[in-house]
Amino acid sequence: MRFQRANYLVSNKERALLLYRDILGMSLDFMKVSEEDSYSYDVFDIDDSIAIEFALLSYQDQPRVMALTILGDGNLEKNPLPRRAAICIEVDDVDDAVSKCNENGFHCYGEDHLITHDGREGKEVGILDDDGNLIVIYKIEKA
Repeated sequence: MRFQRANYLVSNKERALLLYRDILGMSLDFMKVSEEDSYSYDVFDIDDSIAIEFALLSYQDQPRVMALTILGDGNLEKNPLPRRAAICIEVDDVDDAVSKCNENGFHCYGEDHLITHDGREGKEVGILDDDGNLIVIYKIEKA
């Protein structure tokens, strides 16, 4: 088996690409308007009157690791609380990513001291995209 990718539903294409591509460093592989009979309507329980788009994003050595299903402004409620999922991304510079998120109005939680199961240490910060999808970024600083 192989884990292929995560997929978040988002409302605003430009804001989502700003976060996932421009700030978190993913590259946009491709984007398309989804077919009217896309499987996404069924599995995500999307109203079939909403035209959706689909985007695939990669990191250099991790092809197609993230997908965005884009519903358009006003077509998606924020995720309910408590949050039910998160993606975790190791970044080169937590402070830089947080600074860029703050500059662009994304919610960042306070920095936390990270201790992994095998004793490595670093820092981590939770970030919310505009639709309440949770991203936890981290950097191991001490082996």
